[in-house]
Amino acid sequence: MYMQSPFARCAFLLFLVSATVAQPKSFDIANFGGKPDGDITEAITNAWKEACASVTPSKITIPKGNFKLGVVDLKGPCKAPIEIQVDGTILAPPDIALMKGAYQWVKFQYLNGFTLSGTGTFDGQGPIAWKQNDCAQNKNCKMPTMNFGFNFLNNSIVLGVTSKDSKNFHVNVLGCNNFTFDGFKIIAPPESPNTDGIHIGRSTEVHIKNAKIGTGDDCVSLGDGSKNVSVENTECGPGHGISVGSLGRYDKEDPVEGFTVKNCTLTNTDNGVRIKTWPGTPGAITVTDMHFEDIVMNNVSNPTPSKIKISKVTFKNIRGTSATPEGVVLICSSGVPCEGVELSDIKLTFNGAEAKAKCANVKPLIQGAAPACAA
Repeated sequence: MYMQSPFARCAFLLFLVSATVAQPKSFDIANFGGKPDGDITEAITNAWKEACASVTPSKITIPKGNFKLGVVDLKGPCKAPIEIQVDGTILAPPDIALMKGAYQWVKFQYLNGFTLSGTGTFDGQGPIAWKQNDCAQNKNCKMPTMNFGFNFLNNSIVLGVTSKDSKNFHVNVLGCNNFTFDGFKIIAPPESPNTDGIHIGRSTEVHIKNAKIGTGDDCVSLGDGSKNVSVENTECGPGHGISVGSLGRYDKEDPVEGFTVKNCTLTNTDNGVRIKTWPGTPGAITVTDMHFEDIVMNNVSNPTPSKIKISKVTFKNIRGTSATPEGVVLICSSGVPCEGVELSDIKLTFNGAEAKAKCANVKPLIQGAAPACAA
């Protein structure tokens, strides 16, 4: 009879133990008094407190249905990773006054290993706020509330979920490291003012992929201090395009380094991919290592403008239709001309004819087919 070695049995048992994955501790919002068509502000706050105190990974679940939610600040540090899975529709107060002056409606701060997932929607109910927004004429206006604030998060992800009709920016990312948006959706009409999709500032390794962003302002915008940011396989439109900036509004802003936009489609946007600054501040901040590749533009105005010194920038395999005669616009500062700009395989048409390129204070390297610069 075959006798199994006790050492072999021990090894097999060890393998079983190592293959076992602990399930996260579950916190159903219903167990904290959260009911469909009701206000879950207190319920989610209490669920968060317990989940954050857990020494093992935890998951807060919000099922299908409509739920009202006031301003919440879900803050760490927590003792273990936390996931919030949202499959319902979360409704913000429609009246600006009910937001109590909050900068952001749903705020996540000081977390490591955070996940926001699900098929649900965060509806900012912005139309009333849009009508009251006079910030285009009044520089001292009171800014409406954003849908999301992700502040000082590490190794975190937003997977799925939708942001709808934010009163102001949909998402602000600040001070984050290794943060990913995968399959994220943003929905707002073209007439919604100042509703940037995802704004990123002073963050490193932020990656946006497989997203669909339609809004009334920039689909994605980079503030100062952004490094190693990528946007891939993403649809943008309507909106103002994908932007670096606006930059230079404040003194001592940090450089923007390492931005890649690849395999994206922009449709009916006011701009394509651009770098922009506030008037009177050309050269006030450095922007380098910008790469825009494999991009389709459909009826896009001002596809590639720039107004400050930039260096090490490539535009490669950009094709489609321009809504303006000038498909490529590179306007750089006379005091600090742009350097290391490359145009490669740019095929943009306007009314069936090749779109033109307009350049100032830059001598781009042309590779393959691309419109020649005209002064």
